[in-house]
Amino acid sequence: MPIGTMTRRTALLSAAAMFGTAAFPRVGFSEETKTIEAKTTHGRVAGRSEGGIAKFLGIPYGAPPIGALRFKAPVAPEAWSGVRDALEFGNPSFQVAGGEMGPNGNGRMPAPSEDCLYLNVWTPAADGKRRPVMFYNHGGGYMIGSGAATGQDGTNLARLYDVVVVQSNHRLGLLGYLFLGDLAEGEYTANAGMLDIQAALRWTRDNIENFGGDPDNIMVWGESGGGSKTAAIYTMPGAASLFHKASIESAAPLRFPTREQATERARETLKWLGLAETDIGQLQDIPAARLLEAQEAGNARGLAPWGDPDPVPGFGSFVDGTVITQNPFADGVADFSRNKPLICGTTRDETVFFASFGPKDVFDMDDAALRERLSGTYQGEQLDDLVNTFKASRPDASPSQIYFAITTSAIWKDSVKIAEAKVKQGGAPVFMYHLAYQSPVTIPETDYPIGSPHAADINIKFANTDKNLDFYMYSDTSPERQATASHMSALWAGFARTGVPQAEGVVEWPAYDLETRPTMWIDAECRIENDLDAEVRKVWDR
Repeated sequence: MPIGTMTRRTALLSAAAMFGTAAFPRVGFSEETKTIEAKTTHGRVAGRSEGGIAKFLGIPYGAPPIGALRFKAPVAPEAWSGVRDALEFGNPSFQVAGGEMGPNGNGRMPAPSEDCLYLNVWTPAADGKRRPVMFYNHGGGYMIGSGAATGQDGTNLARLYDVVVVQSNHRLGLLGYLFLGDLAEGEYTANAGMLDIQAALRWTRDNIENFGGDPDNIMVWGESGGGSKTAAIYTMPGAASLFHKASIESAAPLRFPTREQATERARETLKWLGLAETDIGQLQDIPAARLLEAQEAGNARGLAPWGDPDPVPGFGSFVDGTVITQNPFADGVADFSRNKPLICGTTRDETVFFASFGPKDVFDMDDAALRERLSGTYQGEQLDDLVNTFKASRPDASPSQIYFAITTSAIWKDSVKIAEAKVKQGGAPVFMYHLAYQSPVTIPETDYPIGSPHAADINIKFANTDKNLDFYMYSDTSPERQATASHMSALWAGFARTGVPQAEGVVEWPAYDLETRPTMWIDAECRIENDLDAEVRKVWDR
């Protein structure tokens, strides 16, 4: 029975019975731990099987991109003899270290390093069975992140839905996206970090059958910066044969910066480092920590990690004409992705996340403060139109709630543009969603509930509601959140399997069209919303 036809009490009691109050079940699997081997194109690897899931961690898919290989396209790793241990996560890309990295972290992964081209595989069994493959691109705005973060651990997805999960580390920031190809002789590549992901996808196609996956059924997906990377993959001719469907989550990259802008970013970086264009060869010898300083100095000047800012972009995907040949969706959809189904959407309260790290007065505004905050971007009749439309659509909302609704919808409206472009292409379907579960947990130092903020989907879609409970955003263990996680994770696994997001007990999810504009409202009780926030969509069109 579709959950939309169930009573709220029945749905929540069903979720509580199935998932308990804190974690998804571990039903029907042995807790025995044993070593398990698999073959790759470069040698055999030994992983660990525990709880019925085999984990192969830290498998090299490229040679270390250091020294002469800095700013170059990835190359294959050297083959090895014997059996290589794949029992520990590999180094994350060089970055400002996060809480799970290095000796000061929680011990989950080693310290960030330039030697970072490693991937992880979670699979029910390395048995040659051809299961759907879910290849995830981590978020972090092209600047931070890892394919080993706790919230996106692939164990529960693999266990619950009989899928194979793959995640890669890849070059980030300056080391992944400093473009020198128009400033110096040599084989300096564009979009090195995206070529890393393409190489990890190629490894997956060539090897995943030995890990129980289907090389002819690979889904690429990602959230935030990982959603932007997924949009880039969807637009890269070199990746076209390596995947079959995609999901772009909480990211709406209609366009990327240009080759010329990326070159200007490189000039600015050289100036900061005190180098002339004739000194580019010296970049191979500069310590990575110094390059990270240059990257962070650029961010301190307010340059966005991707997009189309003035005067130059930060470090991220750009249209170079070869690796990435066009804007992702602003100029239509790449023809080679015509037959690849797509999911796209956002959370209901995206920008609450970003504001939570700043001054807390934004969570207790009056009307004057609301207009003052918005006036830096919108003025006059445009500002009046926005505020009045959002107040009419949310008559009981506070000024702070109106502010977050407006700023979040600026992301949502571009997700709609992606869906519209995909519909107009006339190929495979596109499915729109809105993660709407409202967590009652409040922002620290305020009484403002977080609702459904940016990054709330990560633990939910990975069925990892038992993880990161010490962080306020993931501390909610209610039956409602469990039910939401059950729905979202099952829908994405269903999409990976068939190209149609479907799950038992969830209302049918129709493809997006330009007449009814159906959107899946993902919550403890899922439902379909036709032309979600129609008046809001129209005000943005105005």
